[in-house]
Amino acid sequence: MSDLLKNLADMVDEFATAPTLETVDRRTLADKGIAGATAAHVIEEIHTPYNLAFVSFTTGSTAFQNIVGVTHAELPERARASLKAFRLAGVSPGSHLLVSYAPLVNVFPTAALTEFGLTWNFPQRSSRDAFILTLCRDKPAVVLGESSFIRASLEEARTLGLADRIPRDLILFTAGTTLDLELLPIAETFGWQVHDLYGCQEFGWLTLDGIPLRDDIGLIPSSHQEHFSELVVGGLPMGDSFPISASGHVCRVAGQPAGEIITYRRQRTHPEYEVYVSATTLGSAETVGRVARTILRIKGRVVKVRPDLKLGAPESVLELVPALGARGCCPEVAAVFTGPGKTRMFDLMVQAQLELQQTAKTDPTWHKTR
Repeated sequence: MSDLLKNLADMVDEFATAPTLETVDRRTLADKGIAGATAAHVIEEIHTPYNLAFVSFTTGSTAFQNIVGVTHAELPERARASLKAFRLAGVSPGSHLLVSYAPLVNVFPTAALTEFGLTWNFPQRSSRDAFILTLCRDKPAVVLGESSFIRASLEEARTLGLADRIPRDLILFTAGTTLDLELLPIAETFGWQVHDLYGCQEFGWLTLDGIPLRDDIGLIPSSHQEHFSELVVGGLPMGDSFPISASGHVCRVAGQPAGEIITYRRQRTHPEYEVYVSATTLGSAETVGRVARTILRIKGRVVKVRPDLKLGAPESVLELVPALGARGCCPEVAAVFTGPGKTRMFDLMVQAQLELQQTAKTDPTWHKTR
């Protein structure tokens, strides 16, 4: 090696500030709180940008599991919703939680569980037998899992003669899929208190037993289903519609009026509403366009920008318009969501975009010159 190359090699080894593969920061499954086995995933190392708090995937119950990015700006709101769910359900701080499906923890996020003093673990394998074993052995005070899986597990425990080993009087959060109503009488025989959590990897937990967990949740009439309303979070429609009933959700929060959003009768909204940004607090239409593209890429929600976008407005304004083809609907504005209260989710994405633009990339290979 020539002296020049040797000097360069010494500089790279001793004085360079960019990390090597061995020294780059790593975020493991344990760091994310989801170090549990699943039959639907492989473990793959990826490069995750610093501007994302973590990445996850949709459940894939009706389609491919799509990647979800969660920004740092979203975490406080997601945590508040999670803590509200714990308090409404009467979970005691310091309780132990058994999670049947590890990726569900990402919806909380883990900071909320830690703040509430919860500990949690997973079955050794993603199977009913392993779940029953962990349930009987660890005696958790709280369980989180998919309702049909829990129902089948309790039925299998009876068949195996283990019904008397199942812990009594625990709190069960069902999540991930629509509530299996056949679970309720079975859970009642064990004295379990069942709660129906509705939410998603993209936005966190949104309702508990039909009660909103966030202040920026709204409802608008479904574009094609009579007596159904679509849930909107922070100005962004979820693509899910529910009946709204004064008689209330079948699961009840003690001491609270019954929730009116009947989440266990969920229907996909098709065609979905389109979202248009008509006013923004930002001074640049280009930045708003970047926000819209980011929402599509990491949240899977289509957001468009009006050609006559009002810049420098006192608050964000989002207009929801029925998509072309919606039966009986004309392409007029169906609902308007005005910030800051009702556009909170959208505004958090704006905040994340601004933080990204104000933070220079630290990797020198990204520095491009003409």
